[in-house]
This record gives sequence, structure tokens and C-alpha cells, in this order.
Amino acid sequence: MLDANLKKQLDTYLQNIVNPIEISVSVDDSPKGKELHELAVEIAEMSSKIGLVAADDKRTPSMGVGPSGQPSRVRFAGIPMGHEFTSLVLALLQSGGHPSKADPALLDQIRHLEGEFHFETYISLSCQNCPDVVQALNLMATLNPNITHVMIDGALFQDEVDARQIMAVPSVYLNGEHFGQGRMTLPEIVNKVDSGASKRRAAELNEKKPYDVLIVGGGPAAASAAIYAARKGIRTGIVAERFGGQVLDTVGIENFISVPYTEGPKLVASLEQHVKEYDVDLITEQTAAKLTTGDYVQIALESGATLESRAVILATGARWREMNVPGEQEYRGKGVAYCPHCDGPLFKGKRVAVIGGGNSGIEAAIDLAGIVEHVTVLEFADTLRADEVLQRKARSMRNIDIIKSAQTTEVRGDGNKVVGLTYRDRETEELKQVDVAGIFVQIGLVPNTEWLKDSELNLTRFGEIEIDARGATNIPGVFAAGDVTTVPFKQIIVAMGAGSTASLAAFDHLIRTPDPAAAKEEAVSA
Repeated sequence: MLDANLKKQLDTYLQNIVNPIEISVSVDDSPKGKELHELAVEIAEMSSKIGLVAADDKRTPSMGVGPSGQPSRVRFAGIPMGHEFTSLVLALLQSGGHPSKADPALLDQIRHLEGEFHFETYISLSCQNCPDVVQALNLMATLNPNITHVMIDGALFQDEVDARQIMAVPSVYLNGEHFGQGRMTLPEIVNKVDSGASKRRAAELNEKKPYDVLIVGGGPAAASAAIYAARKGIRTGIVAERFGGQVLDTVGIENFISVPYTEGPKLVASLEQHVKEYDVDLITEQTAAKLTTGDYVQIALESGATLESRAVILATGARWREMNVPGEQEYRGKGVAYCPHCDGPLFKGKRVAVIGGGNSGIEAAIDLAGIVEHVTVLEFADTLRADEVLQRKARSMRNIDIIKSAQTTEVRGDGNKVVGLTYRDRETEELKQVDVAGIFVQIGLVPNTEWLKDSELNLTRFGEIEIDARGATNIPGVFAAGDVTTVPFKQIIVAMGAGSTASLAAFDHLIRTPDPAAAKEEAVSA
């Protein structure tokens, strides 16, 4: 089950188990049941502190992990390999007393949560977003005896997926009710179940002193800007909904110079580690709501808090563009999806459509073709925009059809899920229908600037922030970088360069501009 290299790595990790733990397995004679039992036996044999017991769980095959002699509050319904193998390793370590590296205050908040919280998370083993959610909920269950969590492989428990009409992962249920969907961080989950957390956090943020440079956003441009600012020895902060931005949703990265191949979450982890090497105040789970200027640039947050800074760098990035057609929002997460790697396995053996003929769209079609019955690609233009190598690959696959000059006009559903789409043939003006169970939208990006519409900031008609060669905007002290700006190429490496440029320009602005606090002190002393 485990190859020699993986066993060697696992053996090193298992040395960190402090207290005895048990793996409880509920298996049958099915191939997957035998596979899970083999995995459990191999792990148990690697440490004298791991016991193996039989269990009778409502989901089979499944395995539980917990302290010896106690019911398992963490379970894996399915075989936790692929992206979820790390989730299993962490569950073993944390159940055995190995401490988490999460913020101690957050861990204490989890321990004191009151009430009963029974979480279920539906995942796919190819989903790069799912492990963060699984690991966060597993940790909560390990720390608090009132919390349980079970990871459910949707591909293995298809009857539950169908009954709950789950068409996007990760999909989280709390006490039988839908709790959330998509990537969620540990602080976000905890604050969602702890009703008073948001007000307490806002009060804490309001007490923070003004920054020299405050970066709004958490992607590559923001990380680069923060590192360059902090290296100047000035008071630097980052405020973002989540650290990593859209890169967290990126699987394969093959054009990051000097690194032939990496994956989004791995790159984000390295970026975060690098940022934390410096004195940067990293604030997450906060959404910017308004920008105003005065003695300081002020960033009002949706939580009610306001942060001030002498200079601000806007690096809020962009998100996937939506089709904006009838039915899209109604069936979002019910067949309309934006991440083929995450949600593709839920459509195994079904017919799907991909909207968009650029690199992202054709790559999505190629990936999906190995899972689903058939893929129909719809491209608005009369030619594909994808690289020729991708086009050749797609054309070579028998279960991919490509329709050009096709404008999607409607997502069709039965009230519960997607059943198809309607498109207009732009050459004949004829309306045509395609019957599909899933629609993957891959048609470009939209800058995250809605919150800036009422500011004095100059935006293009596409919503991008207008900047000069130094990353400066039309407002003194306000800079911008990355995909949210007019930079012509939306690439990770371009965003990093833009972040450093904006940061250096912001520092240059600071040394040429009086500090409002110092000016006030001089006025008082005079």
C-alpha cells in the first residue's frame, strides 16, 4: 500500500507521537475495504504507540483516529491518500499529543467552544482545496470533545453525494445542515461557529497603531510587497480574506522561473513562510470595504474595524469571470463549477461542458476527459486562444468536442441541479441545447475592485486600477500591484515583480512625505 519512500517519511513523523493512539477500522470484503485495512495495518505496525481495533461504522470502509481507549472523534470515510494523506498524518500526530503550530489564542478559542458540533466534509482526493478544510476540522475535533469530524470521499459514497445533491467540494455539513462550501481556513471556521468572535476581533483591530505600509490582499503581489517593505525596517501589515489568493486554487505551475514544477498550495506555503521571516503583521479573515484618505489612508473592513497607514498597496487580485447568464447563480455548486480539479471527480461517467477556449479551458477539458463520459467545449470566438500544443492534445481525445462561435445564453436545470445549457450559434443565430450534468466556467478574470467604486481611485472600464510604471495610482500614498491593476499580463511572476516595484515606490513616497504623527507632535510642542 505504502511505497518504501513514503514509509520512510511516515516513520520519521510517527516518532513525534507522544501518547498512545488507536486506529479503528470499519471494513468489508470490497476492494476498497481491503485496501483501507491494508493501509491501517501498515501504519499500526510502524509504531508501538499505535493500536488497531475493529469498528462498526455506518460508513464502510472508514477509519477513525483518536487517543487509546476513547471514541474516535476524527474519521476518514474512504481511503485518505492523494491530497488527503497529509490530513491522515496530522490526525495521527495531533491525536497522539503532538502540538499544532496554529495560533495559541485560536487553539484556546477552540477548546472553549460550547455546544455540540458534528461536522461532515465531502471531498475528492484530487481536490487541492479540500485538505485545508479537513485538517482544520480534524484539529478542532482533536482539541474539543464536543466536536467530531468525518471526511467523506464523494467518489466512494456516491449515494450520499446524490442524496445531498453535492456537486462541488469541499462541501461541509454541521449537525446535518449545510455549513459551507469551498476553501475555508481554521480561523474562518472557528469564527463562524463562535458568534462573538467577529466583534472581538474588530475591537482588537481598531486598537492597532497606523502602519507605514499596509498591503491589502494576500496573493503573490502582496507577499512580495510585504517582504520588500519589511526589509526597509518600516511598520508593515497585510490584511486579506485569506493568504495566498487565487494561487491557492491553482494546481500545476510550470512557468515559475527556476522551479520547473510546483503546485499552488505549496507555493503559497513557501510565500507565507518567507513573509513570516520578517516583522509583518499578517491579518486574515478580513474583507476590505472602503478606502478613504486624510492624514492617513484608511481601510475600512466589513467587520467594522478600520486600519490606517501612511501608504497603502492594493493587491486584491482577481477572481474567475462568471458568464452572467440566467441559471448560473441558481445552480452554482449544483452543476456550475469553476475548479475542474476539485469538482471533476463528482461528475465521473457524466457529460459536462467547459466554457472557454483559452489555455485554462482546454486544460480543463483535457483533465476532465479522463474522468467524465464526454466534454463539450464552447468558445465564443471563431478560433481557440489556447496554445497549439494543448489544442492538438484536445483534438486527439475522442470524448472531447469543440464548438466555436458559441455564446452561452442560459444554464438549464430541474430545480435541483444542472441538466444542460443553451447557446447561440453566432454564425447562424440559431439557439441550440447541450445536455450536460456539469458546466465548468473558464473565461478569464475579473479584478476585485467593487469595494473601490465609490473611492477617488481611477479605474478602467474593466474595473482595473490604473497605475504608472512605479505602481502609483492617482491618489498620493496609494499604490497597486498584480492582477487587480492595468498590468497587461496576469501571471504569478509578473505579480511578484509588480509587488516589489510598488513597495519600493511606497518607501520612496514615505521618505519624501512628513509623518502625520510626527507633524502633530511638533505642532503640540511648538
